[in-house]
Amino acid sequence: MTVKTINSTRTAGIAAPTAPKAVRRAVFLDRDGVLNQAVVRDGRPYPPQSPEQVKVIDDATEALRRLREAGFLLIAVTNQPDVARGTQRREVVEAINGHLRLALGLDDIRTNFDDGESLTRKPNPGMLLEAAEQWGISLVDSFMVGDRWKDIEAGRRAGCRTIFINRNYSEAFEADPADATVPSVCAAADWILSQAPPKSAMAKSPVSHEIPKVTVTAAQRNVRMLKALKVKIFADGADRAGILEMHANPLIQGFTTNPTLMRKAGVSDYAAFARDILKVVPDRPISFEVFSDDFEEMRRQARQIAAWGPNVYVKIPVTNTLGHSSAALVADLARDGVKLNVTAIFTLEQTLEMTQALRGGAPAVVSVFAGRIADAGVDPVPHMAACRQIVNLASNVELLWASPRELLNIIHADQVGCDIITVTNDVLKKLSNIGKDLGEFSLDTVKMFRTDAVKAGFSL
Repeated sequence: MTVKTINSTRTAGIAAPTAPKAVRRAVFLDRDGVLNQAVVRDGRPYPPQSPEQVKVIDDATEALRRLREAGFLLIAVTNQPDVARGTQRREVVEAINGHLRLALGLDDIRTNFDDGESLTRKPNPGMLLEAAEQWGISLVDSFMVGDRWKDIEAGRRAGCRTIFINRNYSEAFEADPADATVPSVCAAADWILSQAPPKSAMAKSPVSHEIPKVTVTAAQRNVRMLKALKVKIFADGADRAGILEMHANPLIQGFTTNPTLMRKAGVSDYAAFARDILKVVPDRPISFEVFSDDFEEMRRQARQIAAWGPNVYVKIPVTNTLGHSSAALVADLARDGVKLNVTAIFTLEQTLEMTQALRGGAPAVVSVFAGRIADAGVDPVPHMAACRQIVNLASNVELLWASPRELLNIIHADQVGCDIITVTNDVLKKLSNIGKDLGEFSLDTVKMFRTDAVKAGFSL
């Protein structure tokens, strides 16, 4: 058996992902040519046309059994564009998937039926990212196995290690080399098991050592926890007094604002307000937003705003009010050296589109509105973890957790690896509570109720 291994696990210029807190591992597998035999015509692979034509590859059953016993989730990810082309019926594809899932004991099969560009069509990583979000998978600890270049590129973009099964097709390989090239599914399993720590090591807790009991004050706990945070805290607001107060706080590393906040603060002259703020905040990043709905006017406003100072980031909305994407404008401005903060991002598709538009340009930020996502009843933590994996594709782009609803969101943002979180002044004033002993917090709350009752002169 020959296994060709590539020492470099990431393409130059693409940041290696930070491992999320999830400890579940997965092996993602292409379908046709990896799990079942592909129909090869003129040196190119095609899917079987019916469940009756499906032939499981000889060594796939045993290979997947070994991976399952090692603690991996087994998830197939397959492009089936013939449905969109009208040459295959969706129910037939799903019947084939059901047959393979039962035969091979797969945990999940994800299928893209499109015949065009979409987040979930390989070589884009959407199917892997969505599976990671649903199953709690650490992509950096997972693997992608495929027999075509699109499989390898999708795995690489998701942050997985990649294994290429060389079936000697006639098509060109249009991606960077996989981490390993092997001749069979069994050889792929061998390589994965040689690289991955045993299942027990993934869940093992760090060795604890007995230490002397030390009395630590609430203030000391607070300082220690805040210093341990890697996420940068930006103040979000348009109140001049509040901005000055937060500028005096060394924990605040930047500022953002928007037209809605300015209106609430009573700002009437946009440019005058911004220039005044820049006089007192010359040393930290600060974002000001365009307010036109026309892309060409946005371009003009963006260049004017960017000229106000070297620490200025220009906020561009992800779409205009008609829902038209601003990606082309964002790409142009980024290439021209304008620092951007793309705002009002909610979906994984928007995150990927803007990350790709910004990649290779000036320093930039993508602002994902995690707080509003939570308002829709969606848990923002796994969603932001998936966004983290996408933003890792561009080394010049930072991920921002926008619109937090509570102080705990700072901890959430730090845990999933966000670079920045924007926090309003009312929430920032609660920073002293971080690390507070809950018993002490309970007593303080009881005292507050008692004091307010006395001050009110209540009697029964």
